Amino acid sequence: MENRPGGEQPGAAPSGPHGPGHAGPNGPTHHAVHQDRWAAGHFAPPAAATPPAAPPPNAPPPPGGYGAARPPAWHMPPPPQPRPLPPPPPPSSSSGQNGAGVLFGAGVAAAVALSALAASVLIVVTTPREDPPTGGTDLSLYYEDTLAAPPEPVTVDVADHPLYAAAMPEPVDCDTPELREESDESWEEFATAVGGCLDDLWAPVLTDLGLVAQAPEFAVTSESPDPEDAEGYTLAYYEGDYTRITVVLPNVRELGAQVRADEREEVWLALMGHEYGHHVQQTTGILGISHDLRMSAGTEADELDALRRTELQAECMAGIGLRGITDGGAGTLEVVNANFNGGGDLPTHGTAANRAFWLEQGWSQPTVGSCNTYDAEDGRVL
Repeated sequence: MENRPGGEQPGAAPSGPHGPGHAGPNGPTHHAVHQDRWAAGHFAPPAAATPPAAPPPNAPPPPGGYGAARPPAWHMPPPPQPRPLPPPPPPSSSSGQNGAGVLFGAGVAAAVALSALAASVLIVVTTPREDPPTGGTDLSLYYEDTLAAPPEPVTVDVADHPLYAAAMPEPVDCDTPELREESDESWEEFATAVGGCLDDLWAPVLTDLGLVAQAPEFAVTSESPDPEDAEGYTLAYYEGDYTRITVVLPNVRELGAQVRADEREEVWLALMGHEYGHHVQQTTGILGISHDLRMSAGTEADELDALRRTELQAECMAGIGLRGITDGGAGTLEVVNANFNGGGDLPTHGTAANRAFWLEQGWSQPTVGSCNTYDAEDGRVL
C-alpha cells in the first residue's frame, strides 16, 4: 500500500493484485502488492508485458502493488507547543530529585548512511543524562516533565534492527464478519475487524520492543489515487501521517470479480496484512528510514533497491499476518501466491518469484528476522 503524507507525494506503491497496494499484471509496487494479475495491491501487466518505466531518481515512485506507502511528512508527529519545564523542587534531605519518569512511545528518527543501506532508528530509553544529547533528533518537546533530562538516543542499523530478534507472534483468534462486497459499509466493517486481529497479533512483538503503537484506523474510498495512465491500480494504501489504511473500493471490486468466491477472503486478508506490515514498519522507524534512503539515493537503481526492500518486507509481514489470523492451512498460502505473486515483475515491488519467496518466509520461519530484506542478498530483492 501507500504511505502518504497528508495525501501528497507517494512514497510507496499502493496495494493491488500482485501484492499489497496496486493491481497490475506485472507485480507489486511500493507499499502495495502486485502479481501476474495483481502485485502487492496493484494490478500489474502480464508477465510478457513490458514493465512500467521506473521513476526518475529522487522522485517518488508511482503507486503500484497491493497498496503503496507514501513517505510521511514527519518521521515523528508534528511537535506540540513547547511547554516550560516545572521549577526544580525545593532542597530536601530525600534523594528523589533525579527520580526517573516513564516516557511512553519510542521516537523514531533517521540519520541515513547509504552504504549497506545503513540508517538510524531513534529508540528512547529512560536513563536521564546531565548533558543534552549531541546527536539524533531533538526530543526536548516530547519527553515527560518528570524526567530530569532528555532521554538518551540510541541508534540502530536498519539491517540490524531489534525487531528481527523477535519470535514470530503467536496466532490469535480472528472472527471476521461476512463481507458483502457490493456494500461500502460492509467493506469498512470487514477491514476494521481484520485490523483488530492484526493489532492483537503484532501487539506482543511491539510491546517487547518497548513501543506503544497507535492502532491504525481503517477507511474506504470510492476515489482511486491512480493517474489515468497508470500501469495498474491501487487496492489499498497506508498513510503514516494519519495512521490509516484505506481500501479503494472500485479497484478491490474489479479484482474480486476475477477471484473465485471461496478464495476472496484469504486474498483480502493478505492485502490487509501487507498494509499492516507498512504500519509495523512505521512504528519501528523502518518506513521513515526507507523514505530517507530513497530520497538520498544517488542513482535510480539505488532508489528502486530501497523501495523494493521495503515492499518485499511488507509482503513478508503479510505472510506473518496470514499465518497468525487464519487456520494456517497450506492451501491459504497457495491461494494468495496464485492471485498475488503468480505472474509478472515490477521494478518497484520485485519479481513474482521474490514476492512469493518473501511471503513464504513470513509464513514459515521462526523469527521476524526472516523478513530482514535490508540485509538480504541482491538477488532476493530484485
